[in-house]
Amino acid sequence: MAAARRSRSAGNVGEVSDSMPLRLVLASASPARRKTLQAAGIEPDVLVSGVDESLVVAERAEELCLDLARLKAQAVLTRLRPVDDQRTLVIGCDSVLAFDGEILGKPADAADATRRWKRMRGRSGVLHSGHCLIDIVAGRRAEAVASTTVHFADVSDDEIATYVATGEPLAVAGAFTIDGLGGPFVERIEGDPGTVVGLSLPLLRRLLAELDLGITDLWTKVAPGNQSVEPLG
Repeated sequence: MAAARRSRSAGNVGEVSDSMPLRLVLASASPARRKTLQAAGIEPDVLVSGVDESLVVAERAEELCLDLARLKAQAVLTRLRPVDDQRTLVIGCDSVLAFDGEILGKPADAADATRRWKRMRGRSGVLHSGHCLIDIVAGRRAEAVASTTVHFADVSDDEIATYVATGEPLAVAGAFTIDGLGGPFVERIEGDPGTVVGLSLPLLRRLLAELDLGITDLWTKVAPGNQSVEPLG
């Protein structure tokens, strides 16, 4: 489910040619987001935003993750220069878990992660992922939030302790993953699994359409029989 979709000017508007090759810059250090794009045939450049997430506050989870996604994209945007023969896009993302009336990002430490899991087990929350896509050349941006309900397994104290000891929960919003060691501890989800990973491909497709682009414009191809990758076009 997507919400808060917006498309607007992001600065000075330049000339856009349909023949320009596209470059996507991922404003995130998340390996899971990069792998999600790569699995969908998109090879992004990665430039970490450096935004201090702890300094941003909001009353609603949807508002917070979208504000952070926008800040990350804009921070990277200021470090890039338009290239005459290339159309550069920047995608910023952020995820938070809405649970029991609270907004949960990454846990502060192992003890915090343990406390969260003891509260979450056997219950459900909503994982919100904000997306902000900026077209540098056109000076436009499109943004939205994707939301997925997550039902957690009724895990034991030993399972929680062992999972937290791996360190994985400390690096992710909500203190869990579905594409890693935490996968067995999620009974089911309602919505796009990419939202939980941190980047929704269906939503990215819709945001690209708002900027008059297609997701296939970002595809790369793999030559038959080997792993070499080359841009399309």
